Amino acid sequence: MDETTRVAETRRLRDAVATAATSKTVRGFFSGIALLGRGLGMWVTSPKLMLLGAIPALIVGAVYAALIVLLAVNIDGIAVWLTPFAEGWDEPWRLGTRIAAGGALFGFTGLVLVYTFVAITLTVGDPFYERIWRKVEQRLGEPPADPDESFWTSMSRGIGNGLRLLLLTATVGIGLFVLGFIPVVGQTVVPVLAASLGGWFLTLELTGFAFDARGLSLRDRRRMLGARRSTALGFGVATYLLFLVPLAAVVVMPAAVAGATLLSRSALENPATTTPTAAG
Repeated sequence: MDETTRVAETRRLRDAVATAATSKTVRGFFSGIALLGRGLGMWVTSPKLMLLGAIPALIVGAVYAALIVLLAVNIDGIAVWLTPFAEGWDEPWRLGTRIAAGGALFGFTGLVLVYTFVAITLTVGDPFYERIWRKVEQRLGEPPADPDESFWTSMSRGIGNGLRLLLLTATVGIGLFVLGFIPVVGQTVVPVLAASLGGWFLTLELTGFAFDARGLSLRDRRRMLGARRSTALGFGVATYLLFLVPLAAVVVMPAAVAGATLLSRSALENPATTTPTAAG
């Protein structure tokens, strides 16, 4: 085989490997979306249980809706306050900068509000969401035994994990807020990053029931879900985007708990290949 043929064959093999990897990533991403779809299917198979799970989301969601309306009403004034340096600029630079500031602020608050909404709703509705998680575990078979630790130990661990994730979410949100001022990047790259990173943080939060029940730490959770990152992102991004739709979070919240349980079991049983096939 001459040098030209060898180079061509090497390139062909490299392209084939890259194509296969891309295809696997795409399949994993859509598998994650499908897990959320199976969680939504529990509205058909277990409507009473899911309705109970929607009540805490409705209560917390009403408070968050008021906060979002308050932000929207005052966004112009806040944008002016955030950009005092642009006061003496000529138009359209001053207006463009303030529009970018408003968009960056919405991106930052969207990321933080979605995460905190999930964390607070899980806390408020813990008994309901634990029942949803337990029901999915039982249907999949071999559910974990009841935890051997005290209520306060479990709660302190959950609060600690939640605060660590909140700090990381806020830090990432500040970075995205700054990037939002960059023309083009702030309107294209930043929303994609916000959905991806926000989806990942949501996934880590929502899978807490299954991992905590097995005595696994947040680090274990990140590692095991990271082995199925495309699937975890597919689930998380779909959930994140639906939570941005008014009132959708009320319906999606209990379904997200069910879908996260499916994702957790797939990561726990076989990080590379296994995907549970039923939620309801």
